[in-house]
Amino acid sequence: MANKPDSREKILQTASRLFQLQGYHATGLNQIIKESGSPKGSLYHYFPNGKEELAAEAVKYTSRYIEAKIQSFMEQVPDPVEAIQEFIKEAASQFDQPGTIKGIPVGLLASETALISEPLREVCVQAFKNWETIIANKLIKNGYEEDEAVRAGTVINSMIEGGIMLSLANKSKAPLLTISESIPLILHRKG
Repeated sequence: MANKPDSREKILQTASRLFQLQGYHATGLNQIIKESGSPKGSLYHYFPNGKEELAAEAVKYTSRYIEAKIQSFMEQVPDPVEAIQEFIKEAASQFDQPGTIKGIPVGLLASETALISEPLREVCVQAFKNWETIIANKLIKNGYEEDEAVRAGTVINSMIEGGIMLSLANKSKAPLLTISESIPLILHRKG
């Protein structure tokens, strides 16, 4: 039997979901408290600096979730091209049922707050960097030069983030699937 999430975990899960669905500015602390079922005091106990701190922690929470997903594919699929393609296909599959989409708050929060909140901008940059590093490390492990792998990690992550936005706008997984199909071209598959 799985442990029930504690108040902090419930608040983070709820905040992550609401920031994903509504964005930073449209999500209020009262809504987060109500939907998480946590007492108001819990939010201020765990996040004494308010909404900006909660959003930064929600980005970290989401980042860890995405890191684990990417790492899992990189470990399970030996070929780096196929590993990256499978991860992207998994991300695309969420668009079969849009209500179950996870992991978008980082891109949404970054675009919404980067120019107005340095702490949120920094935590988003770190999340993106972590994901890029996992991809780069897989490429390095499979014979790519370090500089080439680092650049490819940035390009691929940028494509995925853009593909997520296009998939959201189009309510279709087609943009992400197109990116997945293009990975061999981007990486000039090593033979």
